[in-house]
Amino acid sequence: MPSAARPNPILLVTPRRTAFDPAQWFERFELVSPLRADPWLWGGAAALIVLGLMMVLNTTYFLGLEKNGNPFYFFERQLFNLGVGLVVMTVAAQFSLRGLRAIAIPLILAAVLMTLAVWIPGLGVVRGGARRWLRCGPILVEPSEILKLGTVFFLARYLSQYQDKLAIPKFLLPALAITGALALIVLKQPDFGAAVMLTLLLFTMLFVAGADPKHLGAAGAVALLALAVQLGHKAYRLRRLSAFLDPWRTARGSGFQLIQSFIAFGSGGGWGVGLGASRQKMFYLPQAHNDFVFAVIGEEFGVAGALVVIALFLMILIRGMRVARNEADCFGSLLAVGLTALLSLQAFVNMAVVTGLVPTKGLPLPFLSYGGTSMVVSLTALGLLMALGRRSGAR
Repeated sequence: MPSAARPNPILLVTPRRTAFDPAQWFERFELVSPLRADPWLWGGAAALIVLGLMMVLNTTYFLGLEKNGNPFYFFERQLFNLGVGLVVMTVAAQFSLRGLRAIAIPLILAAVLMTLAVWIPGLGVVRGGARRWLRCGPILVEPSEILKLGTVFFLARYLSQYQDKLAIPKFLLPALAITGALALIVLKQPDFGAAVMLTLLLFTMLFVAGADPKHLGAAGAVALLALAVQLGHKAYRLRRLSAFLDPWRTARGSGFQLIQSFIAFGSGGGWGVGLGASRQKMFYLPQAHNDFVFAVIGEEFGVAGALVVIALFLMILIRGMRVARNEADCFGSLLAVGLTALLSLQAFVNMAVVTGLVPTKGLPLPFLSYGGTSMVVSLTALGLLMALGRRSGAR
């Protein structure tokens, strides 16, 4: 007997959309089955954020009382920064790969314009001889932090487009030239730390993208030479280098901050003096709530607490690289590498500065240091990593 006729399968075809369609920018148009975000990734960041809030309150209580008459002034502002960052992170975590690719060029262009705008009278704000901030009403924005994020997007977009040609030097030149130009712009502010971070992000992503190590070595030598020239161009940078080599020689000058950091770690010992019991935060250690908050952590929680912080950043590094490894798309994988490097490399450089392993430079510790732009950008990078991590199982 002839077999029963089987009905033809019904194919559901999604209507074709135009190239510029923000509706396609979010994950529900891309995921085969939505996955929850990696708990190890956001859990490590959440622990750092909670600790950061504790340290901001801890290190700014007397500072706020002295400057504003309100001991909770800086803590309240950091809560506001955290709230804004969480909103941005939530939106970022919903982006699809198509959306991330679409915003890459607009993001870097906006970041460059904001970085240049610090020289516009009335917009740019000068503090401590540095022109690094934009005033937006009552809020100060640091464009160099946004520029780091934009550079990661630009490099992921460019390197993924020419990945199979990176062995040819001429295809490396645009990435090297554009990132080098951005580093020169932030050096003019001056912001040596941001220039160093842009350079580290560039070479990290070039290496992962498969650039020839010989070409990277040659470019690295040129970059080191350029940074050395910039280092010698400003007297205060030479003083910082001298303080790094022998801080005790300038104990009342450029070596003061590093020595106070050493005293904080020495006072903390193995287990610390206890939460809130730091003496160095009492106006001895400059920037105790910002770039040198890790020293106060070492004093109050000891070597054990410092190791926990390092372990949490290592967790973010490992889980972020896991996202990059599992991502089949070249752009998405390189973007995950860059975002992970933005969070972890900056953290390790900051901790190296605080412990005297590298010369002092102005870099905040992600999630822990006081600062609005740094917190928002760090949470944005985390949200983007969660978006890419949820693509595991995506087509």
